[in-house]
Amino acid sequence: MRILINECLDWRLGRALTGHDCVSVQKMGWGRITNGRLLALAQDKFDVFLTADRNLSFQQNTTKFDIAVVVLEAGSSQLSKTLPLMPQVLALLPGLMPGQVVSVSV
Repeated sequence: MRILINECLDWRLGRALTGHDCVSVQKMGWGRITNGRLLALAQDKFDVFLTADRNLSFQQNTTKFDIAVVVLEAGSSQLSKTLPLMPQVLALLPGLMPGQVVSVSV
């Protein structure tokens, strides 16, 4: 799967998602783009949007986008807090559907 890592997260999370193609928002040159526009851009190139933005599903109608969203709930977006969630993310990736929002927590 192709995974876009939001700018609120450390791009190094992608290293833990073995077998998947992970790219950061910054590397795509999409920094500071608002969530709605970001999802619209991402849906053509990515299968999953990885974020720590818990408000995303309240701010956006994610069902209209052809991309799944995984929200990390780790108390902080620091790598030391989010990295332990990657095994859970890996386990749920195969079953994700476009428009779906799934939260992963400790």
